[in-house]
Amino acid sequence: MVVSKQRKSFATFLILCPTTFFLGLLFAQLPYDYPILWKGGTPSPPSPEAFNTLEAHLRQLHSSPPVVPRVLHIVIAVGFLGFFIKLYKPSESNTLFDGASLFLYMCGLTVYITNIVKGLRIVQDGLYDAADDNAGVPPGTGPSVPGGEPQLEIIGREDSLKVLAASNTILGLVLVGVLTLQAGQWYAERKDEQDMELRQQQRESSILKKGGAATSAGKKTKIESEDTPRESGLDEAVTGDDDDYDDEEEEGDDDDDDDEEEEEEEEEEAEIEVDTSTKKSQ
Repeated sequence: MVVSKQRKSFATFLILCPTTFFLGLLFAQLPYDYPILWKGGTPSPPSPEAFNTLEAHLRQLHSSPPVVPRVLHIVIAVGFLGFFIKLYKPSESNTLFDGASLFLYMCGLTVYITNIVKGLRIVQDGLYDAADDNAGVPPGTGPSVPGGEPQLEIIGREDSLKVLAASNTILGLVLVGVLTLQAGQWYAERKDEQDMELRQQQRESSILKKGGAATSAGKKTKIESEDTPRESGLDEAVTGDDDDYDDEEEEGDDDDDDDEEEEEEEEEEAEIEVDTSTKKSQ
């Protein structure tokens, strides 16, 4: 579990680094693209100086040393490596968030290859000038090749530069979507971990409560078992005292009866003596 979590964190790092790197490059392009796409609130079209500045900048980019595009392609490959690591034995979260992120990343790569790379080549070679010379020619009826098939007509200079500027904007939105999905995955996994910890704490507290109740019940049973002999001993002692008291009362009653009988006998003897003495005197 720990290894899997570390692997996912490293893969996320491999995804976020190229994505933020490309966003930085696109942000550096914004001063050149902004005057072409957004006119600053004025109704007038972009000035020719804006197109000239963007064209000179793109030609300079295309004329960069070979190490520059190589580093760029390596960074792109690093992003794919991160996605492949995270999608190895994917979970439900990986399938949802990382799958959507990979789809957006592929869309960004498609925009880069079809629009940006091709547009840079057109700007470097100046092929859109031929389209300006053939202005007004219907599509599909341009100059023919020796085979007799018409060549594809190339859009004009301003439209080509606008397409490049718009492609950079689209690519930036796609990369922001990748970052948003990765942040959403992090938040969802964090909430799941918090819920699991909360359920674990509730489970442990319930187990502790049950254990405490069982312990208290055992102690109560033990105390009752210890108190039972004491109560039985007290009952026996009280019963014995009552029996002794009853015996003493019975003995006292017997003594009183004996005394009364003796007194009655003495009175009878005294009456007999009186009678006898009276008869003698007569």
